[in-house]
Amino acid sequence: MDSFLSLFDPNQPDDGFDEEQELNGNSSGSSEYETDAHVNESNKISGNNNNNTGSNAKSNLIFDFEQGALPPEPQLGNVEYKLKLVNPSKQRFEHLVTQMKWRLREGQGEAIYEIGVSDAGHLQGLSDKDMNASLTTLKHMAHQLGASTSVLRRKTVDMRRSVAEVLVRKIPDDQHNIEVRVAVLGGADAGKSTLLGVLTQDELDNGHGRARLNMFRHMHEIQSGRTSCISHETLGFDALGNVVNYKYNEMMTAEEISDRSTKLVTFMDLAGHRRYMRTTVQALSGYSPHYAMLVVSAGSGCNDTTEEHLAIVRALDMPFFILITKTDITSPDATLQELRTLLTNIGCRKVPFIVTNTDEAISAGSNQVSENIVPIFCVSNVTGTGLNLVTKFLYVLSPGISNAEKDRLELEPCEFQIDEIFRVTDVGSVVGGLLVQGVLTENMPMKIGPLPNGSFHSVTVHTIHRNKAPCRVVRAGQSASLSFTPTQELPPLRSGMVLLGDSGNIDEPYGTYFFQAKVSVLFHATAIYVGFQTTVHIGSIRQTAVIRGIMGGEKLGTNDSASVMFEFVGHPEYVRPGMRILFREGMSSKGIGVVTQVFPVNKTRAK
Repeated sequence: MDSFLSLFDPNQPDDGFDEEQELNGNSSGSSEYETDAHVNESNKISGNNNNNTGSNAKSNLIFDFEQGALPPEPQLGNVEYKLKLVNPSKQRFEHLVTQMKWRLREGQGEAIYEIGVSDAGHLQGLSDKDMNASLTTLKHMAHQLGASTSVLRRKTVDMRRSVAEVLVRKIPDDQHNIEVRVAVLGGADAGKSTLLGVLTQDELDNGHGRARLNMFRHMHEIQSGRTSCISHETLGFDALGNVVNYKYNEMMTAEEISDRSTKLVTFMDLAGHRRYMRTTVQALSGYSPHYAMLVVSAGSGCNDTTEEHLAIVRALDMPFFILITKTDITSPDATLQELRTLLTNIGCRKVPFIVTNTDEAISAGSNQVSENIVPIFCVSNVTGTGLNLVTKFLYVLSPGISNAEKDRLELEPCEFQIDEIFRVTDVGSVVGGLLVQGVLTENMPMKIGPLPNGSFHSVTVHTIHRNKAPCRVVRAGQSASLSFTPTQELPPLRSGMVLLGDSGNIDEPYGTYFFQAKVSVLFHATAIYVGFQTTVHIGSIRQTAVIRGIMGGEKLGTNDSASVMFEFVGHPEYVRPGMRILFREGMSSKGIGVVTQVFPVNKTRAK
């Protein structure tokens, strides 16, 4: 052991990636925009007090037409300002189309155009004639790219002048629709499954949990009324923003919802009871959702599970929004005050933004990633109050990953993390999970593992399904289910395994027992010493590990950071530098970090 620990390099740097910035030739620089955003953020934080009702957050939202001005046009991202688009020349029109194509790529198929707004952010507005002509030109620009347009809102800024906000959407050529993954969190009995049942089935609850029955997968869940495993549900939107769900048409299936939708929101209904905390953490770590939706009951307020879920989301640096349910039973005022206290404390420093109308829902959805805000919706699953604002918010919400990062991930070697395993009649073993990098196609040779000895086994992917519909290609950041060639012999499968691209290289992939990570302790009542046992989550991996070394000291306490050596207890796992790690003890999260060094089984034995 001592000879092996001598390999531990406390100065090993992180294997991070510097995202390459792109320029599109706009006149406004990104530095000016970012400075303005940070100033707004600091003003929000310093202005919070016990009487803050969310109005401070509203006055600082980027795209709030009521304030009379917007910040300067951002150089990067999917937002474009246009003062006027009236009778452009052929050369100018081609330039505008090229610019739109760039904005769509930045927004993963979605771009927002502010019409009647100068590059400096002044709401100058247009006459009805010029506005209609500009919207027509914008529609023709989108048609050139095979995109659709929909006016999100139109506001009068002067007696006879107006500004408009338009959503331009283009589905990538190799995809059926644009997908946003949302993890649904919250304590037991908060109404998570009922809420999803109402949204996806388009049928209000009867007050006794009827809407949630379609969400459950096991008999004991129906009997107890509590979710114990991960359930996936989808909500679609067509090109005009209309909701596509199981009541959109008679006898709708999940495959038809996917086919009819230009945008698809995939919900992961996670368990709220503390006994299923490990399943919840594994889903957040393994499926890498774009957003988290924290559901809180107006009656019970913020309990320990709610605070623990909030801490996990913050530790994973995941944008989130909050829904307060059961507002038909009791007033949400007390719960809103609890949430303000939680969100504005020193450890969180978020700005609560209470959404009360359609304009605010659009503003919140447009700025969910760029601003440090947390939208809060007050809804009722029985009366339907506030649900239309939630669907409008989800319609505008876009995946929060940059185009440069997406392109970089797709160029990496293929890696598919296995989270679930099924046995299907006449098909055989089927694995479900997330493609974290690369591009995966049908009939692609892969290697699955690691096996108990750390090695990998060669397999061939036979079929691929996404959102319960067959497809031929999966790209980085997309979840899918895979089956294998029926005649192939498969090794024993388990959650936490990975599928790697079989490139035929001499260096074979191997699992590892030992890895090094730079970690920060979130909270621990006493001190963490060498020999401390903890449950480690890395992607879809969930296994007990022991701390074998702490560099630079003998112990770790709350808020301490150090390089730490971990050893898996049960079997080897596939870990690579740069992966995020979250470790916990019992039901409480203890720390987060990044893997910096790995010691594969074959190389370790050779030494």
